[in-house]
Amino acid sequence: MLNEQKKKECTLALICAVIIVVFTCIGVVMNLVTTNDANFDHRGLKTFCMFTVNSNILTAIGMSLVIPYAIDGLRKPYYNLPGWLITFLLACTTSVSLTFIVCLFILFPAQGFYMIFWGSRFFLHLICPILAFVSFTFIMSSHRIPRVSTFFAVIPTLIYACVYFVLVVVIGEENGGWNDFYGFTTYVPFYVSAAVIIPAAYGLANLIRVLHNRTYERKRELRNTDKYDSGYLIGEIMSLARLERKNEAPGSDIVIPRRLIQFLLDSTDNEMDLYDALSLYLKTYIEEQ
Repeated sequence: MLNEQKKKECTLALICAVIIVVFTCIGVVMNLVTTNDANFDHRGLKTFCMFTVNSNILTAIGMSLVIPYAIDGLRKPYYNLPGWLITFLLACTTSVSLTFIVCLFILFPAQGFYMIFWGSRFFLHLICPILAFVSFTFIMSSHRIPRVSTFFAVIPTLIYACVYFVLVVVIGEENGGWNDFYGFTTYVPFYVSAAVIIPAAYGLANLIRVLHNRTYERKRELRNTDKYDSGYLIGEIMSLARLERKNEAPGSDIVIPRRLIQFLLDSTDNEMDLYDALSLYLKTYIEEQ
């Protein structure tokens, strides 16, 4: 049952990741080649000035890194994203979710559906942000996210705010910079906009972290309900070693999947430590030769 659940998770993660990457590419390409949209003045290379485009590209990069792990999970008994990738995906999801919230609650009431959710904006303002939020919060939840990660999640928004300030305020459009297309300095002082947007991004990152961790805890409880006594854990480690040995080319070096084994240990309440688990894996691997 547990292996079936993991297969389902990695399949859903793979599907979501591929859709986000493909739809982001479609949306960006549409912006680059569109020449006759009177409601959209950031066409061509100007599209890369927009936070919407940059946040979606960042998310597509993060999701593209998920793909090889998900494919690996279809071939092996366990699917587990590394901690650094979870932290990076939190930053990506926070950025693209901020895009969606601004579009839904600020731009949509003021400019209407066609302007905000039509053409390339259908992918970049709506589909990709929603799918990224849902997939990261409810599917790609193999780690508990620490609170400190929320500070890293704000970094992309902070970097964009600094670039926007320099090009709009310091350099200015008349000197080759950007015009204030978001109105962050036209209607209110820039520091007021920053005082709203940066805390909003931090609060959003915390919300995503809480939802992600709740999903992780529910999955952990499910695993603890069925699972893993010491004998079952030993059997899983041995099966993993036999499977790896079967798939390895003759004469190749032994590669011990420490991350997967640590994930198994973290998912159980047994008394086996990492050293014993790695030793069992290596012994089983060698005996299969």
